[in-house]
Amino acid sequence: MTRLLPFLLTLLCVTNAFSQQNRFSRQDTLRGSLGAGRTWWDVTYYDLSLRVLPETKSIEGTNVIHYRVTGEGKQMQIDLQQPMELQKAVQDGKELTFTREGNVFFIDIQADQPKGKLKQIALTFGGKPREAKNAPWDGGIVWKKDSLNRPWIASACQGLGASVFWPNKDHQSEEPDSMRIAVNVPAGLTNVSNGRLRSKKTETDGTTTFTWFVTNPINNYDVALNIGHYAHFSDTFKGEAGTLPLEFWVLDYHLPVAKQHFGVTKPMMQCFEHWFGPYPFYEDTYKLVETPHLGMEHQSAVAYGNQYKMGYRGKDLSGSGWGLKWDFIIIHETGHEWFGNNITTKDIADMWVHESFTNYSETLFTECRYGKAAGNAYLQGIRKNIANDIPITGPYGVNTEGSGDMYYKGANMLHTIRQIIGNDERFRQILRGLNKTFRHQTVTGAQVEEFINKKSGINFDKVFAQYLRYTQPPVLEYSIGGGQLKYRWVTDVKDFDMPLKVKAGGKTLTLQPRTEWKTMPLKNGSAFEADPNYYVILRKV
Repeated sequence: MTRLLPFLLTLLCVTNAFSQQNRFSRQDTLRGSLGAGRTWWDVTYYDLSLRVLPETKSIEGTNVIHYRVTGEGKQMQIDLQQPMELQKAVQDGKELTFTREGNVFFIDIQADQPKGKLKQIALTFGGKPREAKNAPWDGGIVWKKDSLNRPWIASACQGLGASVFWPNKDHQSEEPDSMRIAVNVPAGLTNVSNGRLRSKKTETDGTTTFTWFVTNPINNYDVALNIGHYAHFSDTFKGEAGTLPLEFWVLDYHLPVAKQHFGVTKPMMQCFEHWFGPYPFYEDTYKLVETPHLGMEHQSAVAYGNQYKMGYRGKDLSGSGWGLKWDFIIIHETGHEWFGNNITTKDIADMWVHESFTNYSETLFTECRYGKAAGNAYLQGIRKNIANDIPITGPYGVNTEGSGDMYYKGANMLHTIRQIIGNDERFRQILRGLNKTFRHQTVTGAQVEEFINKKSGINFDKVFAQYLRYTQPPVLEYSIGGGQLKYRWVTDVKDFDMPLKVKAGGKTLTLQPRTEWKTMPLKNGSAFEADPNYYVILRKV
């Protein structure tokens, strides 16, 4: 049943998605599912070359896709969002024909595609990509100016997809094994992308080409442009997997404040490696890059735009006081290097795997630096941000996320699971084990759930179901009278039986509630409360 229940729940979500088919278009399906034009080939390498033209807010370039043939197919689906245009597709020296359907191009393949064969296709493209009006939430390219009125440009396209500015197989399950990113920019500007800088070349027209190389697998939305008048400084971190280069790229006039403010990086790395295991991308370095938008978890080039403030834009999201002890964007977006970048979900319907664990990384960092009571206070404080509006798990196959509760509620679910496990070292090894077992892989939410069940020795299927696939957390109804405490769970999940630590009659004990009423002796008038580290609702009846 441990294996079967996540599958059945996934099937239920898929069924619900189809029942709302009028909510989704064919474009949603093309974008979010693995259709016939995607399933027969697997990307091994992207060789991306871009020319960025700030004056016209346009981009032109080529992407040579290296892929392995995994099945039979004569048509290749390439994603490139309007108003960008695919101008040419070439394979084996022959120009191929293609048709456009919205944000998708279907390329007619002429050459034989033997299964197991490595092939290439060169795509030439250009246009004015969608401009992000409120990045990183709406997505696209940010065309801004710094305080000296100089160009400051960045990409931010999670959810929307990398195909907003370059052609690729834009499905979250697809990651190249490695990638080259060459970006040409006007004289005086610097481009910072993912991985290591391989070369900086001044072209005959006075422009500059920066070539970056990513050694590890990378998800498409993490591929980043960061263009501005940057200054650079560096450091190193002696970590679990050796010496990790720390690189910092900031606007030139922010260099002094950045050198001081970014001092949290090494303590953060120490805390995160303790809880999650080695930083997943030593070969590609760790970078913080100042951006004209708030922030994003761009792999090995974390986007930073919190204006050198503590908290979230100077606010404590928890209201506990602890959220002002550290810079939210640095901590949260770096946490994604483990959950989101190292472990990536195949479908964004399972984005809770990215956001719940990363939101919980804020609690773990607070605990690591300031003690367990501080971490608990922060975690309990963020509950005020939970909406309980729609399920956290979204519909599958249509590139649609579930509730934003995947952040705060998801973190509280994990903290609740930690309490039930009752052994912090075992819980820590589960987090580390996730990152080791699924290193550089794409996964399903069901795989993560099953791993936690197996390594904890506890079946959390019903817990995951209630918190992720329904809107309300578990409600414990209770009454005290006649010298007895009566209690039961009220939940959407049938036969819900999650244990709960409580204080009753001056004692701390663990109840084993079910959905049927249970009783225990308790004096009338006695205080009764749930352990605040469990995210549940108490309802006196």
